[in-house]
Formats: sequence, structure tokens, C-alpha cells
Amino acid sequence: MEGRAPEYLHKFVAETEWYTDIVLSPLVPDSWRAPLPHWAQTWLRNYIGGVLVYFLSGFLWCFYIYYWKRNVYVPKDEIPSKKAMLLQIKVAMKAMPWYSALPTISEYMVENGWTQCYSSIREVGWPMYTVYLVIYLGLCEFGIYWMHRELHDIKPLYKLLHATHHIYNKQNTLSPFAGLAFHPLDGILQAVPHVICLFLVPTHFTTHIILLFCEAVWTANIHDCIHGKLWPVMGAGYHTIHHTTYRHNYGHYTIWADWMFGTLRDPEEESKKGI
Repeated sequence: MEGRAPEYLHKFVAETEWYTDIVLSPLVPDSWRAPLPHWAQTWLRNYIGGVLVYFLSGFLWCFYIYYWKRNVYVPKDEIPSKKAMLLQIKVAMKAMPWYSALPTISEYMVENGWTQCYSSIREVGWPMYTVYLVIYLGLCEFGIYWMHRELHDIKPLYKLLHATHHIYNKQNTLSPFAGLAFHPLDGILQAVPHVICLFLVPTHFTTHIILLFCEAVWTANIHDCIHGKLWPVMGAGYHTIHHTTYRHNYGHYTIWADWMFGTLRDPEEESKKGI
């Protein structure tokens, strides 16, 4: 791994400025952007990017499952009401400015050489990139599982933070728009393992940014109540059980942490029981 010389760190700054130009140039006049410090432009880019990803993923997925494929995946009487979805959008939009602060902070730490991020996959090679990515994702799975579980087990945290999300506890109230409908601190805490991993594992910076924004797409998917039946993915079938029992399926992308710590409930087995 290369040293953290200023010339090397400038690669990260140049990359983040490029992302900022892509997102802000079509939307914000240069005369408005120029007076803003780098961190403010970064936050604005993350905010606009987060809003776009949230609405694009939410609207496209809702259109597909509730209108285009109406009654194919979700019975008519289980489609969430427009009122429920608008409430979820309202909660998510209140939190979005705060969500955008987390990638802004992580980028600042990367640009200042505080993390183990590297700029190009060529620096480590594809085999080591794959190894590091698997470790990164495994640590995130572990961290998100325990963060989510403790938000349930520590009652003051549940009451003050996580209960905001769990008002959506039935199939006819859950929708893709519920994916980011959290108390702002709750949403940030559940994403913090992504940032912690930057200090523990050599991480490709672009991959880290992509994975953070993939969270918005993934959380939309796991709140649509459709069981994808793709083992070992912790899809919506598992997450719907979490919203109805509150004590199972805390995991993120896969079922391994719930299996390891005894909190897994399989939707296939639940359907056989008639639950």
C-alpha cells in the first residue's frame, strides 16, 4: 500500500470533485457552487444523489410491483395505501440531510489519510481486492446485525430511535419507501459499520462509495414484502418477518449472522406453519 503523501491523497480529492461535478453541474450553477467549501459541496452532492437514488428506486419498484404487475406479487388488499407511502417519504426526507452527513464525513477522513482506503484496484490487484471486499462485507454484516439488534434490545434506544421505523409492521403498510424511513440517528448508526471498516480493512474508495449508495436500493427492495427465495440472501421475505415479530432476522445482505446467533426465521418454514 502506498504511503499517505499529499500527492497520493490528492487522488481521492480529485475523485470526489469529479463525482461532485457529475451530480451538481447539471443542477447547480457554478457561480453558486464556487463560494462553497469542498465539504459543503460534498454534502450537497451526497444529499442530491441520495434523494435521486431514493425516489428512483422507490418509484420504479412501486410502479413495477403495485401497478404493472398488480396482483402478481402482492395481493390487491395488501398493497400499501398512498397515505402510508407518503408518510414514509416524509420521514425519509426529514432524515436525508442527516444521512448525507455520513458519507461526507467518511470522504473527509479518506481525503485526509485517516483510513486504509486505496485509490486504484491496480495497487493491490484483483485477487487481493476480492479478499479485502469479502472481509469488508463480512465485517459490515456482523456490525449491522449487532447495531440493529441492539437498537431493539436496548429499550431506550428502541423507544427514542428505532420505533420510528417499526410503525410499519404489516404487509399493507410496508413499501419500498419505508427503506429509509428512520429516525436520522437510527439510519446513521446502522450505516456506521461501513465507515468503521475503512479503518480496519484496505478498501477501494470507489467501491466504498458505491456500497453506501447501494444501501438505499437494497433497503427499498427488502421492504416490498416479496420473498425472492435466493439463499443465502436476507431478502424481503425475511425482513417482513422482522417487522412482524421484532425479534428475528436482524441481518443485512445475508442470513449468516442471524443463523450464527440464533435469531433466524425462514419465511418458507413460516408459510408451512400457516403463520
